[in-house]
Amino acid sequence: MNSNNLPLVVIFGRTNVGKSTLFNCLIEKHQALTSDIAGTTRDANWATIEWCRNKFSLVDTGGIMDLKFLAEKKLQTTDIEAKVQEQARNLLKRADLILFLTDARDGLLPTDKELVKFLMKTKNKNKILLVANKADNPRLRQGTAEFNKLGLGEPLAISAANGSGTGDLLDEITNKLPESKKPVPSPLEGEGKGEVIKVAIIGKPNVGKSSLVNSLLGEERIIVSPTAHTTREPQDIEIKYKKNHFVLIDTAGISKKGRQTAKRTKNKNTLEKFSILKSLAVIRKADVALLVIDINKGLTQQESKLVEDIIKKQTSLIIIANKWDLIEDKNTKHYTREINIALPFATWAPIQFVSALTGAKTEKVLDLAAEIYQARHITIKENSLNKFLNKIVKIHRPTKAKGIKRPRIYELAQVQTNPPVFKVRISQKDTLNESYLRFIENQLRKKYGFLGTPINIYVERNKSVHGKNEDLKMTNSKTK
Repeated sequence: MNSNNLPLVVIFGRTNVGKSTLFNCLIEKHQALTSDIAGTTRDANWATIEWCRNKFSLVDTGGIMDLKFLAEKKLQTTDIEAKVQEQARNLLKRADLILFLTDARDGLLPTDKELVKFLMKTKNKNKILLVANKADNPRLRQGTAEFNKLGLGEPLAISAANGSGTGDLLDEITNKLPESKKPVPSPLEGEGKGEVIKVAIIGKPNVGKSSLVNSLLGEERIIVSPTAHTTREPQDIEIKYKKNHFVLIDTAGISKKGRQTAKRTKNKNTLEKFSILKSLAVIRKADVALLVIDINKGLTQQESKLVEDIIKKQTSLIIIANKWDLIEDKNTKHYTREINIALPFATWAPIQFVSALTGAKTEKVLDLAAEIYQARHITIKENSLNKFLNKIVKIHRPTKAKGIKRPRIYELAQVQTNPPVFKVRISQKDTLNESYLRFIENQLRKKYGFLGTPINIYVERNKSVHGKNEDLKMTNSKTK
């Protein structure tokens, strides 16, 4: 979805010519998964690029392995590779400019010629920019002359691996973009777009993560398939919804077996290993994680482990109970209770029952994510916390962890937001039971909200009589 109405530039070519490497080079970050295995890229990677005051959307497509998928208008198949190439065909139709990528090392191949014939049937050659990748030395750059036979003009020789020639490529792209689609700078251009809420979609394979993203976007921007591990790379998708800017990050499914394999395997080129490790890394960067579960199936130890990962990384959480349309007795109280029993350490996380397939209730997901994002930034004034502390110690007096003396809490202070962190200060010789920290957390939630957000509380002891600081005893209340 080109939601910003920017010119659309599509990287296209046969497999293993370096499309994803070029995509990563132009956006200056490692977003697209790359390997020597044909067909690594499945979902199209999207990014916005700004060059010389020009902006455009760049898309990396899956490599074409069978020309029949380009020729056929409609594909009656669920085969994942067929869907990949159908998606590539649809993007080519919408493109304002196509970067036709070839391989200077392999030279001109028959497949390159066939792909150009297909492009010329639907696109004016002025909308096709011929690029010869992997031209890493003078000999290879001179050899790119043979690509003139394609009838697309002089090839632009580059090396996506080391960045050589990519500045000239960006210049040429901006020169060829249609003037009618070039964005006009506005007075607000320098002010930025404000806060961006990063939302990671996490879950086991085949629970409907990509379907949920498609439902939120209103189109099949991401490939959906019953094949496990259809999504391999985290997909960053920027959207604006009700004055809020979101980045949706669809991740590869994380299975118990795949997770164990990712830890054990010594093969660095295992695609599943890369996919799972990147998915887990995304959790740390996100503000809110959507844990998608199949409500038709009971929660497993794998989901419990994923929630632990989310909480440890200080990420807020929404549990998305998907496939709600398949449930006959839609008793939300019953299923909420079942989920809370399975995940007793995350009962503070809201549960949203949805059907990604039909779109039912999915419109509430982003509203909830925005509300939780605000909860992460709640700041409580010192005076308010003092009154709060005086009230809760009357309800339930502090309990000791060991020893005889009942502890005294001298201070409850908020030391951080996003996520919220609180400090409880006690006497040097006192101890505080961990259950009392959970009591404080529950009372904070009851009083101030903190919807869907982990709360950290640690204990700090007063300074010793000799003026030296004691060691701090750190306790993470949410993991207990």
